Amino acid sequence: MPKAYEVIADDLRRKIEGGQWRPGDRLPSEEELRRTYDKGAPTIRQALAELQTEGLIDKRHGKGTFVRVPRRPVLRTNERHQWEKSRAHESEEVRAGTGVTEHDTGLTVHDLVFSARYHEIEADHQLAEQFDVPVGTIMVERVYRTRYAVESAPFNLTCSYLVRDMVAANPKLLDWTNEPWPGGTHNQLHTVGIELDQIIEEIIAARPPTHQEAQELGMSPGMAVIHLRKKCIDTTGRVVELSDIILPGDRTRLKFVTPLERWS
Repeated sequence: MPKAYEVIADDLRRKIEGGQWRPGDRLPSEEELRRTYDKGAPTIRQALAELQTEGLIDKRHGKGTFVRVPRRPVLRTNERHQWEKSRAHESEEVRAGTGVTEHDTGLTVHDLVFSARYHEIEADHQLAEQFDVPVGTIMVERVYRTRYAVESAPFNLTCSYLVRDMVAANPKLLDWTNEPWPGGTHNQLHTVGIELDQIIEEIIAARPPTHQEAQELGMSPGMAVIHLRKKCIDTTGRVVELSDIILPGDRTRLKFVTPLERWS
């Protein structure tokens, strides 16, 4: 038998999904909900907390509870990598027109706000093991954020790593002011003679966000993030790029398409 707060949450959810309250609308106060459902404050707060965890409502300090305005959804599929590689040899004009973020969101380059910062760091034991290089090897750490211009939070939090000496032949790859780079990682590596042969993406964890992650991604308490690790391998078998990507679970869909060989 469902608990009282679950029954109330179900009713509120139906009203939101049915359009009685639309995105941005203020919900009745806790006192009003107590009178409507004839239940105590703890039960009402439990019901609201469940809806907040689901991403249906936002609580704003001193203002009340509101139906959450949905963020721009992102569909991330593994087909994106071949799409990007196929564009690596296109003209700069073509490459600059659409990148993987536009591919995943259906937006245009003019809809987006992009930022990047590069730092040189020494490889710790974990990075050294991933790249099969000595500890202390100089790496380029690249931090990326891209958001929809009408929203305040980025689509994800990305931190990418390159071995500095591997890309230093093209000084432009060491300068963050050249971002966003037309054609992305495939074209960047192509400029120094590197062709990607394989990309491995691994879900490291689905977990609650850290306080900093939740704040930057604009997430409510109880929502989950997906920690995705992307490893790029060239045609010689070397790991040439590694990215740790934090994806907000409230607006990211992951789709995996696997072509299968046909039986003869």
